Amino acid sequence: MGLTAKVNNSFEFEVSPEAIANVDAIYLSENKLHVIHDHRSFHVEIVKSDFNSKSYTIVINNATYEVELKDELDQLIGEMGFNSGLKHQIRNITAPMPGLILDIAVTAGQQVKEGDTLLILEAMKMENSLTASFDGVIKSIPACKGDTVDKDQLLIEFE
Repeated sequence: MGLTAKVNNSFEFEVSPEAIANVDAIYLSENKLHVIHDHRSFHVEIVKSDFNSKSYTIVINNATYEVELKDELDQLIGEMGFNSGLKHQIRNITAPMPGLILDIAVTAGQQVKEGDTLLILEAMKMENSLTASFDGVIKSIPACKGDTVDKDQLLIEFE
């Protein structure tokens, strides 16, 4: 089993590991790609990415799509009904991958709402917005703008 992709909050389909491995794509810049599929050419731009919710805004040949990706673990957690309580138990934001902190949009003591941008992490030549997955108050920010961080390094702590 590969990924489940949900497009524009309505159309859902499975993407096999073989399909992922066989994508014919070339990066033109850090967030733009040229993809060939079934002998057709597609220009793809990743406009926004949110690793917390695994959601992306992409533009394919001038048409905008909202895409949500779920792997096997995400699907299993959803089927077991554990999604609703998880986000309230998270008290730390850690780096989802190694990267460079481009901007920190919050300060210690600040009240944030679910979906608010916390920081921008550049990873794999892409800018990734890390957002709050629940309403809360920032306790501390051990990371600083310009820091190079490792995967799972603590970035922001909630009260």
